[in-house]
Amino acid sequence: MGLWQRFKLIFKSKANKALDRAEDPRETLDYSYEKQLELLQKVRRGVADVATSRKRLELQIQGLAQQESKLEEQARAALAGGREDLAREALTRRSGLHQQIADLQGQLATLQDQEEKLTVAAQQLQSKVDAFRTKKETIKATYSAAEAQTKINEAFAGISDELGDVGLAVQRAEDKTAQMQARAGAIDELVASGALSDVSSMGKDNITVELERMASENDVNAQLDAMKRELAPGAAKPEIEG
Repeated sequence: MGLWQRFKLIFKSKANKALDRAEDPRETLDYSYEKQLELLQKVRRGVADVATSRKRLELQIQGLAQQESKLEEQARAALAGGREDLAREALTRRSGLHQQIADLQGQLATLQDQEEKLTVAAQQLQSKVDAFRTKKETIKATYSAAEAQTKINEAFAGISDELGDVGLAVQRAEDKTAQMQARAGAIDELVASGALSDVSSMGKDNITVELERMASENDVNAQLDAMKRELAPGAAKPEIEG
């Protein structure tokens, strides 16, 4: 595989991932529903246009039929008045109108057939659009519920982006606390073992430190003996100075 083919493949794969993240099936369904409504509206306009043309032809045929009847009456009147020539002319015109009416009736039958087909198609399309709308809303509701459930599950599992950051912060705090506790314990052990000198005893030699410790212990022992004598039965209570 050449460099350009590899570049195209990588670009397409990344573009598909980006589109997949950006695509919301609910928006896609709404867009499809809008397109179906537009198509249904066009079919309805077509039915209305054909119905308008049919009505225009019906009015035209009706007008020609009235003229045909009038010419027939004129021919009868002319023949009754001894004007056969006028009667012939009226009948000739009537024959021409009769042919026009026949032609228009043929066109009218074609328009009526088209109108019926378009009406049936519009009704069927309306049923499909209604069914799609119901299915669309069902899918959208199911998707929204699944999306909410996924977020809840991620929250409980602690794998969402926000809770993931919180979890990392807690983990870092616990690690630092454990490190600090371990450091404090280690220092205490070093101080107790004498491996690490106490800051308060810096500058003093070991003999001085030991003497101070013994003096402190002697003072404590003296205080304990005095308290024991005071608490012993029959011991004289110390006088309270006025």
